[in-house]
Amino acid sequence: MLDPFLTFINQHKLDLKKQPCLLTVSGGVDSVVMLHLYHQAGFPVGIAHCNFGLRGEESEADEQFVRELSNTSGFPFYSKRFDVKSFAKNRGISTQMAARELRYEWFEKIRAANNYIYIATAHHANDSLETTLLNLTRGTGLSGLHGISGINNHLLRPFLLATKEQILTYAHENKLQWREDRSNDSDDYKRNLIRHKVVPVLKQLNPSLEKTFNQTSAKLRSADRLLAEMLDDWSADVVVKADDQILISKEKLSAEREPAYRLWHILQDYDFTYAQVVKVIEGLNGLSGKFFQSASHTLLLDRQNLIVRKTEASDFEVEIQIEENQKEVEFAGQCISIHKKSRNANDDLIKSRSSVSINYDKLIFPLMIRRWRVGDMFQPLGMNGRRKKLSDLFIDLKMDQFAKKNALVLLNGDGEVIWVVGVRLDERYKVQEWTTFTLQVTFG
Repeated sequence: MLDPFLTFINQHKLDLKKQPCLLTVSGGVDSVVMLHLYHQAGFPVGIAHCNFGLRGEESEADEQFVRELSNTSGFPFYSKRFDVKSFAKNRGISTQMAARELRYEWFEKIRAANNYIYIATAHHANDSLETTLLNLTRGTGLSGLHGISGINNHLLRPFLLATKEQILTYAHENKLQWREDRSNDSDDYKRNLIRHKVVPVLKQLNPSLEKTFNQTSAKLRSADRLLAEMLDDWSADVVVKADDQILISKEKLSAEREPAYRLWHILQDYDFTYAQVVKVIEGLNGLSGKFFQSASHTLLLDRQNLIVRKTEASDFEVEIQIEENQKEVEFAGQCISIHKKSRNANDDLIKSRSSVSINYDKLIFPLMIRRWRVGDMFQPLGMNGRRKKLSDLFIDLKMDQFAKKNALVLLNGDGEVIWVVGVRLDERYKVQEWTTFTLQVTFG
């Protein structure tokens, strides 16, 4: 275990006696071994522990355990308790994502306030492998295939050359004590499912899987850097930054091989997805004037250039029309599919937050999608024709400000609200027994 630790330090030319680190210690075996190695080496450190309170008394015992470790080692100790569930609910994100965001923000505050050079985590080779496998299942580019970086700004991961087996062996040989998190045994989490079900099968094919992955990861990281350098040089001749926008030459982009990947190299910094980039390339030789939107920027297919600029608040008032024969439109970075279908009595209507079946016979084209506005009203399904303001509906549903701000409505040609997207259909547009055609509208 000591060998991969020292190898990492030497490879990255670290002088950890002069570069104090803030160690993130949960109390699990990985972070306990990291603390032990730093202590044995005489490196100056502080210890940071997050208490998310997700496991009741066990969370309290974790904090006390790490506090005692810190006192025994003689290192400064920092701890904080977080209401992670409330934070996750307010932000509309998972508990895991919320915990990650909270802890790294707090770690950085502690680091900067106490002159630590690095924030050190105990991520190891198995963690890096699992991250790559997760990225593969979600879809990724080259950068998602080389796993976790050893150094990323102030983040330091000195165990990336070590395996979980090496860490456990070191812990037993040195008679270390640590805390077990029972959630690591559950397959309810995707990472655990990969750890317990996928990796063992891969290790049957290659017992030295972690070592092989580390070698492959290094090669992929190098290839990614070289490709980025090449594309940066190419982009310098294609992209022009003017005032608050960038211009990308359509002619130069079209003349190159793999134009989608080249464009994605430019646009990923502006939150556009690869799927959106493919749509842009498909429309390069079409009519100008089409908009694409990411979470932060708007792209316009103009006559000679692609024009990208940061989305201002007023840009979110863009209205997208749906013509009668259209089958797909794009709004705010989302792909929206539209399908007219014959209505049969035995059909099962698709019902979900992202999809709705509408009585086609009641529609007046063109339809419209836009952000909701103060004063919008409709007749919510199940309220016997009574009208209700959308603002009151959102209050009743206890929607947070972020969700309300981004709520969309689908409007009929006469301006009436058909569907509060993902929330509620209007009573007047529900599919009846006598309905002859339906319109299936699906987001994403």
